[in-house]
Amino acid sequence: MLNKVMLIGNVGRDPEIRHLDTGVATTTIALATSETYTDKTSGQRITNTEWHSVVLWRQWAEMAERYIRKGTQLYVEGKIRTRTWDDRDGQKRYTTEIIADTVRLLRREDNSNAGAQPVATAYPAGYSHHAAPANPAATPANAPNGSNSNGMTY
Repeated sequence: MLNKVMLIGNVGRDPEIRHLDTGVATTTIALATSETYTDKTSGQRITNTEWHSVVLWRQWAEMAERYIRKGTQLYVEGKIRTRTWDDRDGQKRYTTEIIADTVRLLRREDNSNAGAQPVATAYPAGYSHHAAPANPAATPANAPNGSNSNGMTY
């Protein structure tokens, strides 16, 4: 069986990191993907935007807190998961999330990096099967060379 999702989109708001009672870091990112087409009958350009809830854990969440901001363009790979729970009124609720296992920062849209090209590729510890970034010069200025204390490679 295969459960694989690949998305390229823009972050809708700054990530907010949370720590569980066990100390594990997590954050959820709102990622917008858009598709544009021309309506054949009217000739108008139509854009459809989908919002995806992307969940990051451990070092990925810490990386998000440091490098990802509203407007950042991301490439995300992961798996899709649907959770259920009962709300305060006893109604059954559902949410569908992308659990990320690879994140690549493609572009940031803030004043300090406006118009920048790829800025980083980072992999948390335990993901050594991924290749190192193809363009080491694309590493953010404030990112350490090599691995940091969390085992993330830049």
